[in-house]
Amino acid sequence: MVRTRSNPSCERRETPLGQDNITTDLVTLRDYWRYAISRFNAAELGYGHGTTTAGDDAAFLLLDSLNLPIDALDPFLDARLLPSERKLLADRIETRVTTRKPSSYITGHAYIQGVRFHVDERVIVPRSHIGEILFSEYLGGQGSSYLPDPFAVESAVDICTGSGCLAVLAAKFFPNAAIDAVDLSADALEVAKINLAEHEVEEQISLHQGDLFAPLKGKTYDLIITNPPYVDHASMSGFPAEHQAEPAMAHDGGEDGLDLVRQILEQAGDYLNPEGGMICEIGSGREILEEEYPHLEFLWLETAESQDAVFWISADSLKG
Repeated sequence: MVRTRSNPSCERRETPLGQDNITTDLVTLRDYWRYAISRFNAAELGYGHGTTTAGDDAAFLLLDSLNLPIDALDPFLDARLLPSERKLLADRIETRVTTRKPSSYITGHAYIQGVRFHVDERVIVPRSHIGEILFSEYLGGQGSSYLPDPFAVESAVDICTGSGCLAVLAAKFFPNAAIDAVDLSADALEVAKINLAEHEVEEQISLHQGDLFAPLKGKTYDLIITNPPYVDHASMSGFPAEHQAEPAMAHDGGEDGLDLVRQILEQAGDYLNPEGGMICEIGSGREILEEEYPHLEFLWLETAESQDAVFWISADSLKG
């Protein structure tokens, strides 16, 4: 895109539309939203980190950068932006296009059901179905048909906690529970520390570095929550740049994506109290698991985007 201007000798010359021109010519949030969508479409960016379209991704990037509610674009569309805000948005749009990093890495935030968490390149951008399930089961007003009474849960553990987001949500939904959160990555646990502090749940949640249940010898829980790596190698080889920007360890579930899920299923029964259970996200491996573990009673849970990406299983089934 070029613009022509007259120089002092009245000759015409073309100059590129750079960042200075952008922040002069684009003055409202609507201007920057339209511009971001155009840039994102032209660059053929990838999505899937909480957004699925160029419009939604642009809206998230702009609203979160301005500390505005990420689900309320319309009221602010025609607001005129300060010069410093224009520069910030122009820079972040450029960064999104040129680096192809997920927008959450650029703003430093991700959201689960409207709850904001700190994220950076040390962790995968959280987008678990389990968050949706917890909110739908416990905020529906009638209680859950399978998850335990939230006030009766005295102990819970989040395996493969990453940024700590599910552990934080567990602390909010299970106020009487002492919660452990485990991850193999020391870097991820540093991010989790930030989120525990921001949500003021440091006294309720203990972080542990190690492989799955290894740091928890001798402990048992009323509830296990886990969203382990479950992407198969074929899918990882076709990742777009946005997914490649995330830690590979947070995706790698082995040849068929279920290596860690199998390990968790084989160990979880030893760490559950008699009336307890586990909620686990696995992606797309339902048929494989049901064939390999015909004796286990999986309860597959429906979410907005899937009917079989998450299962609930009781301690009785795992120990039987």
